[in-house]
Amino acid sequence: MAKLDVDVSKLTFEQLEKVRKYLKKMIEVGGSDLHIKANSLVRLRKNGKIIPFSAEFFSRDDALTLAKEMLRGEFSKFAEQKEYDTTYVYDENNRFRVNFFFQMEGVSAVFRVIPVKIPSIHEMNYPDVLKDFINLERGLVLVTGVTGSGKSTTLASIINEINLTHQKHIITIEDPIEFIHKDKKCIINQRSVGHDTLSFNNALRGALREDPDIILVGEMRDRETIKLALHAADTGHLVFSTLHTLDAKETINRIISQFPIDEQNAIRLSLANVLQVVISQRLVPTVLNEGERERIINGRKILPRIAAMEILIKTPFIEKLIMEKRDYEIKDALEKGKDVYKTQSFDQALLDLYKEKIISKKTALDYATSASDLKLKMEGLMEASEALKSGESANKSVFKDDDIFDLK
Repeated sequence: MAKLDVDVSKLTFEQLEKVRKYLKKMIEVGGSDLHIKANSLVRLRKNGKIIPFSAEFFSRDDALTLAKEMLRGEFSKFAEQKEYDTTYVYDENNRFRVNFFFQMEGVSAVFRVIPVKIPSIHEMNYPDVLKDFINLERGLVLVTGVTGSGKSTTLASIINEINLTHQKHIITIEDPIEFIHKDKKCIINQRSVGHDTLSFNNALRGALREDPDIILVGEMRDRETIKLALHAADTGHLVFSTLHTLDAKETINRIISQFPIDEQNAIRLSLANVLQVVISQRLVPTVLNEGERERIINGRKILPRIAAMEILIKTPFIEKLIMEKRDYEIKDALEKGKDVYKTQSFDQALLDLYKEKIISKKTALDYATSASDLKLKMEGLMEASEALKSGESANKSVFKDDDIFDLK
């Protein structure tokens, strides 16, 4: 067991300097995550794939020393809790979210890039409907997806748009703080769990007495946080948060299943009332070649990965489906509401990206909720395209024959 107290004066910061070189290289090559593991190679995540980044091993002692050099006075808390979240400022242009944890070989650490510049909705190629969400006055907006699917970036982009266009008081409760928002038209108070507040629950209770218009809860991790978020939305606030769920249907089921059976009907009614939007996203690879950083496609700057989004927007029918426990009908409702309400399923999002030549057919089918249904739609699209071409050819031949008529 490691000693809990760290004598900073005895640290050489050699391991930290070594990691800084890896972080610099990762920034240069466009990686997203740096993995340091005791008794293992240094690895990098780039475009969603884990690849070796160096032939150098971090020994068990090296990895432990790195934790001491970075955490210093907080090392004792890490040693006791066995995991620790923090942020690391490399320089004024580069920050990282860092998680240290113990595993069977010793200490591991993961450094994730946090862009200092908050990307706009346009720059991220998000659907235009996301701009409508900045005008919401109250209710609950959820961004969901697996770890690493870009939920934090999506939320930061929406909050940034609000900051540029509205005069609001925004309170964020995060663990840890990732994107840093500067006051523009809004006043934004960002609170880090463990540093500025003891817990999400404490901060949420306090927020209701701090005159907020908008509350961002980094993650709805437990029943109490969910209950407080629903209450905040029900009392006239706009609440943003995240969940680790795959789609809108699972999101609704996950929230309700957190509560005892005798409370679930009341929670379902409350959720149906306050839920405004669910954005569920998956990062999918684009048609860019290996090593290609960006490409202009249809006038848009496309990066190696793009967010395919299922979008639920509350309508009277969606509210009715939630209240009547007809969650299994939500996907069809989203697809039917695409033209009128701007809702869409994952498969519709993937089909659009495929039609725009941003992703390949294989990628679309690999990431689809129902690959067989999507394949049929793609084949129908190709048949329609061929029919259109045939029609155009026929018209051209007709007009060619009509050239015998001299209309001058």
